[in-house]
Amino acid sequence: MDLPILYEDGDILVINKPAGLIVHSDGRTEEASVAQWVLARYPALAQVGEPWTSPQGEVIPRPGIVHRLDRDTSGVMVLAKTPEAYAFIKKQFQDHTAEKAYRAFVYGYPSSNQGTIETEIVRIRTIPPRWGVARAGEEKKHRAARTDWRTLSRSVDPETKEKVALVEACPKTGRTHQIRVHFKHIGHPVVCDKLYSKGRPCLLGFSRQALHAFSLAIVLPSGERRTFEASLPLDFTAAISRLSDTGETFALA
Repeated sequence: MDLPILYEDGDILVINKPAGLIVHSDGRTEEASVAQWVLARYPALAQVGEPWTSPQGEVIPRPGIVHRLDRDTSGVMVLAKTPEAYAFIKKQFQDHTAEKAYRAFVYGYPSSNQGTIETEIVRIRTIPPRWGVARAGEEKKHRAARTDWRTLSRSVDPETKEKVALVEACPKTGRTHQIRVHFKHIGHPVVCDKLYSKGRPCLLGFSRQALHAFSLAIVLPSGERRTFEASLPLDFTAAISRLSDTGETFALA
């Protein structure tokens, strides 16, 4: 296994994670992961980062891993190569100064061209575990989350004629499944999200949730602020081509 490297220096490594690849083991299954790739290519990173203890009590290494992407979310990820870089980058995620922008196809047309979703996110006791928006009066779990978003285009799926929109989502916090939960909350779940849009058809040829971490802006340990972009994967570009063939206006704003 080899992963696309977008940037590398003595402090950090930026990769473009493909959909279908987990970031690290969940303690239940044996499969390829970003963590395994890191250890094979950069064994010294075994001493960087913080391990995770699974519910089964297994200690899972997370070499250099500062943040996560869901298995079926593709896109840009940063890894730290030294303990100092790890602490420096992690603080930016904790302080919400790391700027993240995602691309997503969602069902339907949002009622406006842009907006902000700000809610408490809580865990729902189901198998597999899900997350949802806290109901009025529910005990706060300190999981407040904010996502700024804007609509980039509106069109229809050429096969089903169902309305779809391409949106940019910029999470200002980093809660589990945040973008997926937030767009479900406003009635426009991510296309082909098998957890949060269960029972709805997968449109535009997608076989996984149509969510891609497009860009990440951080300050490097050197003091330079950089923005890293992961180009749209093939399923996104194929979806755009399908929509373009319908004659609908389709322009990234």
